Amino acid sequence: MRAPIGHFDDARPAPHCLDELTGPVADAVRHWPGAVPAERILYVDTEPEWADTATFVEHYGRELLEQSANCVVVSAKRGGETTRAACVVLSTTRVDVNNTVRRRLGARKASFAPMDTATGETGMEYGGITPLGLPDGWPVLVDAAVVDLPYVLVGSGRRRGKLLVPGKAFAELPGAVVLEGLGVS
Repeated sequence: MRAPIGHFDDARPAPHCLDELTGPVADAVRHWPGAVPAERILYVDTEPEWADTATFVEHYGRELLEQSANCVVVSAKRGGETTRAACVVLSTTRVDVNNTVRRRLGARKASFAPMDTATGETGMEYGGITPLGLPDGWPVLVDAAVVDLPYVLVGSGRRRGKLLVPGKAFAELPGAVVLEGLGVS
């Protein structure tokens, strides 16, 4: 099947590609709870060395820059407690950690989680972290601009491969909260 965005000749429904995904992501697809059918979440095979956004769009289509999202793990601290959350913003923006995230999570301090923490707690590879399959109870903060797109390119849990997800499906993720202004220029 031809992908709805980008220059991918072979896009396959993610439920047919579970072996290509990390365990947590495969489980999330297998038990997808949303109104958007899991069959509309597509997997495309890509080269791992091109996983970073700038390199990726050079190889797979510059228009993808406006249709891609990054998923980053943050740590929010208040008192002696730390809360982990995922933030999903368009690739053309950055996460407003110091204001929007900190306030939403009720934290005194919020910052990007260290790479070993993000990969260790998610079971995903750095450069491929996706909001599908995150640990139970994690808030998933999603910028409203992501939900507004027909399809969004995000990581697949690995550096090899990406997922093409209908924008409105991000609002259906467990723990999802859609926020205006989460991604800033």
